[in-house]
Amino acid sequence: MSEKIKTVTAAMVIIGNEVLSGRTKDANLSFLGTELNEIGIRMMEARVVADIEDEIVGAINALRVKYDYIFTTGGIGPTHDDITSACVAKAFGLGHGRHPQAEAILLAHYKPEDVTPARMKMSETPHGAELLLNPVSKAPGFRVENVYVLPGVPHIMREIFSGFKHRLSGGQPMCSKSITAYVPEGRTGGPLSDLQDRHGDVEIGSYPFARDGKYGASIVMRHTDPARLEAVAHDVRQMVRDLGGDPIDD
Repeated sequence: MSEKIKTVTAAMVIIGNEVLSGRTKDANLSFLGTELNEIGIRMMEARVVADIEDEIVGAINALRVKYDYIFTTGGIGPTHDDITSACVAKAFGLGHGRHPQAEAILLAHYKPEDVTPARMKMSETPHGAELLLNPVSKAPGFRVENVYVLPGVPHIMREIFSGFKHRLSGGQPMCSKSITAYVPEGRTGGPLSDLQDRHGDVEIGSYPFARDGKYGASIVMRHTDPARLEAVAHDVRQMVRDLGGDPIDD
């Protein structure tokens, strides 16, 4: 008997009042979800929290014991409301202050006359944190155990993530298959539920749409085994035909 492949999981904490207010549109969740899936790490949960210490600490502590990896974005800049670093320290019960290597990086990056207390705040991390180097604006992210702390600015976050992605340990990547059915969800709901009961190991989702005055749904299946995925897709196609539709593989 082959050994069962472990599912490696992740969660994300998006930090910032500006995201909750709608002023800033988050672009990081989609990126991380896609990148992690490529190396077999499944994004299982995401939370958006305000710049409030107790909320940030609570989210980190709840998620870091539940999932293999936690990624936070936002709140590590130079302003008064950038409190993520101190919150991570509190979540782990660690001291907090300037990281010597981070301090050296920033001092080398800025001209002496441009060094300010606000900029040097970006060198602060929980004691013992591992830096995640930033090739763009130099202010690093950091890691404490399974919690990876990243900036909220998308292009900077992506560059930092790319620098350590290869060090993450994943499982088997999830594959997906989508079939378009011009059959209203009200008719596919029952048969599709029966299919899910018969194929409990495969995730099956239905996403309705209206196109050119026609109603239908995209039926998406996800599994780590392409052959298993195709077997379920075969049943989905037959279900659509039985309902009078013409299944279209996307």
